Amino acid sequence: MKKTLRINQTAIELDLEPDTPLLWILRDEVGLTGTKFGCGIAQCGACTVHLDGNPVRSCSLPFEAVPENSEITTIEALGEGGLHAVQRAWLEEQVPQCGYCQSGQLMAAAALLRDNKRPTDAEIDQAMSNICRCGTYPRIRKAIRRAAEFQVQEA
Repeated sequence: MKKTLRINQTAIELDLEPDTPLLWILRDEVGLTGTKFGCGIAQCGACTVHLDGNPVRSCSLPFEAVPENSEITTIEALGEGGLHAVQRAWLEEQVPQCGYCQSGQLMAAAALLRDNKRPTDAEIDQAMSNICRCGTYPRIRKAIRRAAEFQVQEA
């Protein structure tokens, strides 16, 4: 199956099996390894990327289900031109321990803050369905609140 996708603002023509998961397209075909494989069943969120601005679990999204010319944004492009507010907040709050889930966490947090400039803790908890084995959830919540403050200051 042939299709062109826009990955991090670059058009890439691909000829792949229809059932190839987007995760493996990004990692194996395009060479963008920041998006991680976690569970393979869309439960953990380590593979979260943005598809036309919306967070999706790329491990379970087959090539055939990705619309032609869709814009896919990975962690590699999140802070293009400088650190994104969530990346700065993650550093300041020292969120990661092992760090494996962090690219997915950052992508989910960026989507949340794009749609909700001042989320409550309950809204953060609802939107952040990604799993962190290290249990850094309080720091993740704190970093999201800090990133929201950064965005208000920059606006």
